[in-house]
Amino acid sequence: MRSTYLNGLVRFIVGLVVCGAGLIAVAPPQDATMWRASIIITEWGHWFGLLGLLFLLRWRRSWLHATAATLTTVGVLLLWTPLARASMMAVTLPAALQVAFGEPIAGSLTDEPLRPAPLVLADLFFGVSPGDVLVDEHVYDVVDGENLTLDLYRPKYTVDLRPVVVVVHGGGWTEGDKRKFSALSRRLASGGYVVANVSYRLAPRWTFPTPQEDLLSAIRYIKDLETTHGVDPTRFAFLGRSVGGQIALLAAYTSTDPAIRAVVSMYGPTALRWGHANPARAGVIDSSGVLEAYLGGPPATHGEHYDAAEPGQFVSHLTPPTLFVHGLRDEHVSPFHAEFVSSRLIQAGVPNLVVRMPWATHGCDYVFSGPCGQISTYAVEQFLGAALRNAPTIVADPLEAARAELAPSPR
Repeated sequence: MRSTYLNGLVRFIVGLVVCGAGLIAVAPPQDATMWRASIIITEWGHWFGLLGLLFLLRWRRSWLHATAATLTTVGVLLLWTPLARASMMAVTLPAALQVAFGEPIAGSLTDEPLRPAPLVLADLFFGVSPGDVLVDEHVYDVVDGENLTLDLYRPKYTVDLRPVVVVVHGGGWTEGDKRKFSALSRRLASGGYVVANVSYRLAPRWTFPTPQEDLLSAIRYIKDLETTHGVDPTRFAFLGRSVGGQIALLAAYTSTDPAIRAVVSMYGPTALRWGHANPARAGVIDSSGVLEAYLGGPPATHGEHYDAAEPGQFVSHLTPPTLFVHGLRDEHVSPFHAEFVSSRLIQAGVPNLVVRMPWATHGCDYVFSGPCGQISTYAVEQFLGAALRNAPTIVADPLEAARAELAPSPR
């Protein structure tokens, strides 16, 4: 009898833990620690759910066993909620991407096949190989004695010039590491792209628009690698995570370089005045504080900086196609930011898509094989495959192109 009671007590404690983990998977995080836990639980919850099933055996032995089994069942169902939502989303995503951006190429650009589906069940448990590529670090500029570096990821074997994806890290403009989240860079490089993970000068020492200036400097450096590293200087795309999304979008939208043909913002802040007036939960991040460190102060005294740093202010019909990836449970950067810029792009007739993930929080693609990691990788591959498929025919002024077409042929 005593052993039955102890066994039931252990199962009851396990049930409480599983149920608590399930609640973290669906409830908004209250602080930074809970936010980090929610990434792990939402992206690896299917593992925890399977382990929880083991404790449902012999639930009829006593009332304590039955109570423990009930708690465990609730927890398992909650833990599997992200996967269920991701599965439903995976059904509609391919068509949405094709409608927004057209059909991606496969074979002529990539050395490896694109992901076969947004969500592959086996990859959830056995992982996703990011690929075997060449990686080397370059100093792309030196400012006030500080080396600005980038990591270049390349296919091991290539004879053609390859399009470039420039990746901008997050970190609230005040910190960050270009080597984090490198799995996607390796995956894209193994698929035939040259990928440059770029570092940039950080606030509060360096304020806006320093990161944009560094990014453009990096592009100039990368273009000079055409003959030595197989870089195609006519095909560039930007990809930014968190504040890197703001940096990437603004650089793409304000640049006159026709080589910049696409941009991806993954949970990036873009409506900066709105973001300052509607800060994130204080226990999670001091979002107004990082904005002021980056832009020099609050909107009341530095309003022109907020306006100049908002990508949506610079949208036009010439803006490159844009992909947004955003979790609807993001407590750092509200999904409103992606919708804000998307609405401007729709008005201007620019191809764009917001990939909304109902279960996901900020930084959800940290787990590369998880639902967010798989779906975001699929979306990025499809988007880049469509946007960078061919070397473009570039005309600086669309009106001049129209006049040229209407002009009589010389005799």
